[in-house]
Amino acid sequence: MPTMTVKKSQKKQKLRNAEYFDLQETLDRLYAKSAQGKCFTALMELVAADENILLAYRNISKNKGSKTAGTDGKTIRHLSKFTSTALIHYVKRRLAQYQPQPVRRAEIPKGDTGKTRPLGIPTIADRLIQQCFLQILEPICEAKFHERSNGFRPNRSAEHALAQCYAMIQKRGLHYVIDIDIKGFFDNVSHGKLLRQMWSMGIQDKRVLSILSAMLKAEVAGMGFPKKGTPQGGIISPLLSNIVLNELDWWIASQWENMPTRKNREYVRSDNGVIDKSQKYEMLRKGSALKECYIVRYADDFKIFCRKRSDAVKLFTATKDWLKQRLGLDISPEKSKIVNLKKQYSDFLGFKLKAVRKGAKSNGEARYAVESHMSDKAIQKVKRQTREMVKRIQYPANVNEEYKAIGAYNAYVSGVHNYYHYATHISKDIRKIALGVTRTMQNRLRERLQKQGNPLPVYIAERYGSIKQIRYVSGQAVIPIGYIQAKAPLYKRREVNQYTEKGRKSIHKNLESINMSILHYLMRNPVQFASVELNNNRLALYCAQHGRCAITKQPLEIGDIHCHHKLPREQGGSDQYGNLVLVTEAVHILIHATDSEVIARLVQSLRLNEKQRAKLNTLRKTAGLFSI
Repeated sequence: MPTMTVKKSQKKQKLRNAEYFDLQETLDRLYAKSAQGKCFTALMELVAADENILLAYRNISKNKGSKTAGTDGKTIRHLSKFTSTALIHYVKRRLAQYQPQPVRRAEIPKGDTGKTRPLGIPTIADRLIQQCFLQILEPICEAKFHERSNGFRPNRSAEHALAQCYAMIQKRGLHYVIDIDIKGFFDNVSHGKLLRQMWSMGIQDKRVLSILSAMLKAEVAGMGFPKKGTPQGGIISPLLSNIVLNELDWWIASQWENMPTRKNREYVRSDNGVIDKSQKYEMLRKGSALKECYIVRYADDFKIFCRKRSDAVKLFTATKDWLKQRLGLDISPEKSKIVNLKKQYSDFLGFKLKAVRKGAKSNGEARYAVESHMSDKAIQKVKRQTREMVKRIQYPANVNEEYKAIGAYNAYVSGVHNYYHYATHISKDIRKIALGVTRTMQNRLRERLQKQGNPLPVYIAERYGSIKQIRYVSGQAVIPIGYIQAKAPLYKRREVNQYTEKGRKSIHKNLESINMSILHYLMRNPVQFASVELNNNRLALYCAQHGRCAITKQPLEIGDIHCHHKLPREQGGSDQYGNLVLVTEAVHILIHATDSEVIARLVQSLRLNEKQRAKLNTLRKTAGLFSI
């Protein structure tokens, strides 16, 4: 099951990062050329470009995984101490004769089975290099991926996969589904086949392919050198897995929806620009013996929808043989099956789907609609997790730990609501969970559970502020798990595309309020001898402050942009975002000034109002200086 909480703001931030580093035009060009069928033989120069390396650092620096050490014991904190120039030189030196460091192997729980699955954790330096490759390869691959591939792709999610499934069942009336479970997919991918697939997609830079081959064959500490598989845990592994199964997507499509007809019955709709194939499909149904089928895929979890059981039986066998012969992959016989959705549920991404009769069509045929629930495994998992979290609230080590425990519980419940509210009957499922969780809270927290407390945080107030089920522990609000509203999953909007100018406008507003020439100047002219962390945060602050001084709100100009540490470094202050602010030179001098004449002169020239002076004094106080 995918991660419950998708942080959309982070995804949008990554998109904006490419604009910060003046790399967006390059990525757009790669996407456009790939869509035209062009080949790429000189990608290494782009991978090793200064801008790409700095962008890679920025993209991985905020990931939770960046704080996890590899076999060398180093985390993002180690890289953050480099200057921008030193980091660029370090990466380029590694790329010149690349040899990956051993990968740390960790075992993580696999669902509710009590089993574990292996996770490969590269060193932080190798993760940075993988990110450099990912940024350049992703737009090339995105132009070649199928529209119903939804996992580990920008601007796609489990919601879109569910929406596609709902459409297959409800609109197209496809009630037979092939469920195929690939046995140990990530551990059994053929390295040679993967590299050939990349070559076929147009990635034909031999230096790039050579380094990717080295990444795939990186030594796993205590295990040796793998002969096949893409290690779960590597930054580039999700992209590589999609490349492997992209061939399956298009093969299934070739069996029906992309089958050519004598007369072209496809046309572009005037209302939304979508290619309408309904007339073509009707011709294929009436004039051919082809098996109608469509694939919906999320990573290695996929479903193939068919109209007839006989078609599903034949396609099941054909798909099994194709996976073995083309990709060298076996299926799990006990987990792979054909399901009649009118009689049975089919599990997908933590949900279970079924087709239930809902009246009749105008021609007298039965009408079917989707009925969906949380899967049985998902219900049991949420029950167990919430109860464990209540236990942590019951026995905190101190007040701070109690606060963290309540925050973790709220984040988890909110994530459950955000992910599972796409089930049509989610209220019934949540009610089963809420009954047990409420009883656990009443038993374990008892008199600590109050009906009133501190003002609600914004994110809780907006979503849950109007309901009466909220309870408080030590003044802190606890989100009621039983309150949820179902929501219909929506298709990904076709115009959304982070590699076209038009597509990006559907995701976020361009940086129209930002002077891009100044932003790019800051990127190309880092503070000398300062850490890469400071220089990256300087770019983020310029955008967050809309190109204006934090105190005077006057536009920041080249040569007059100073990065102030709220808590001075000599007092233990860091280069992290929260400890920095951009101001003009005059304001910066005034923050640190102790001479009364200098202070008087600057106060008079800056003409600070009461609010601005208060902000200035806050910064002076943090720096250990008196108010003015």
